[in-house]
Amino acid sequence: MNPRLTLASSVVGAVIVALDGTVLTVAQPALRRDLDASLAQVQWTSTGYLVAVAGLLVFGGRLGDRFGHHRVFGLGMLGFGAASAGIAMAPGVGWVIGLRVVQGVFGALLQPATLGMLRAAFPPERLRTPIAVRTAAIGVAAAIGPVAGGALVAGPGWRAVFLLNVVPALVLGLLALTVRPPRRATPARLDLPGALLLAVTLAGLVHALVAMPGWAFTAAAAVITGVAFVRHERRTASPLLPPDVVGSAAVGSALGMLVAASAALSGTLFVGTFLLQGPFGLDPFRSALVSLPLALLMVLAAPACAVLLRRAGARRTTTAAMAVLALGVLVLSRASAVPVLCAGFALVGAGFGTVMVAATHVVVREAAVESSGVAGGLQQTAMNVGPVLGVAAATALMGADGGSGLPLGVFAALALAGAGLGRALPGRQAATIDDHGQSRDRTRVPARR
Repeated sequence: MNPRLTLASSVVGAVIVALDGTVLTVAQPALRRDLDASLAQVQWTSTGYLVAVAGLLVFGGRLGDRFGHHRVFGLGMLGFGAASAGIAMAPGVGWVIGLRVVQGVFGALLQPATLGMLRAAFPPERLRTPIAVRTAAIGVAAAIGPVAGGALVAGPGWRAVFLLNVVPALVLGLLALTVRPPRRATPARLDLPGALLLAVTLAGLVHALVAMPGWAFTAAAAVITGVAFVRHERRTASPLLPPDVVGSAAVGSALGMLVAASAALSGTLFVGTFLLQGPFGLDPFRSALVSLPLALLMVLAAPACAVLLRRAGARRTTTAAMAVLALGVLVLSRASAVPVLCAGFALVGAGFGTVMVAATHVVVREAAVESSGVAGGLQQTAMNVGPVLGVAAATALMGADGGSGLPLGVFAALALAGAGLGRALPGRQAATIDDHGQSRDRTRVPARR
């Protein structure tokens, strides 16, 4: 598959997953009424997916390293589309929950592959623009998802929401399976015990963060399996997380920034919904219009970040972007008029969009091609765990304070703390000067075979 087609597949795959999450939120009330489901059952339509996808993202990425990212992407797209079609025909809420878990499994295959394919198709110095295009497309999906979902629910009904992505998923999945991956002299080995331990750890962590019944048990299990996973990785000859990925200070810092930024964003949006529809007295439609600058600036920030990375480097770009994100949250916490709210949301979108592109670029670029799937899986894990952490923190802080000031102040502080991690990222010289692999900050790219 040529680079342009690879980029198109990566973008569409990421958009399908983003749309699925946003339109589901809009469809849940109608789904609950139609299937006579309880609130807990409806919550599990989201939680079941999150638990499955978070637990398997890294292993899904490793499968791409072993068998080829296009092949794993194709299987993930076909399974995701088939599960979506099944949900649209589900006779009861139990079927919806089960199929959402299946969707999570296939989503864990396709999401890391969208980044792994880009790493394999583009040289490191040309990754900025493809990642920016992918991020901008996710921003567009986040903006139009609620609108499209609302129109479908109001018209054909909630089942039509899940048919939205079936055709593109099946077409792209079949197309990707026609690609023959290049042979590798030393294909990546699969660490099945490590994959199982990490899956249980991450799934338990997500389950505990969403405060489901039995969260204390799953939290304790996550700690135990997490310790066992670390010990196993240190002893095994073929670890699930290769040393060139987890041993990189730049990759670790970039992942930490993604968790902090996505937690701050999701927590702020959660609090902002109650702020807009509470003290400001706006209805859901007007609330969406007020927060629209966030999605717009996120889309515009993605291509701008590609230029900033080339001119200023990842260190300065991410540090400044996290500061902008923190400033936006502080503006929202002090806002007393709608124009100020719009300005705050715009700053949040600009900061988050820039961080997402820059930090993702570092994670994917710093990893060797042979480990690009694991790197993509870690990036996607950070982007899934962060929002769950943010919403959980927002719920707890709003319950303790009863207002929006405390949680928004905490999220602003979290963004500023994340800015400190940017010091470990490569600077402008490492990002722009081609020294033929002599610089320590530059990724060594294996020769093409």
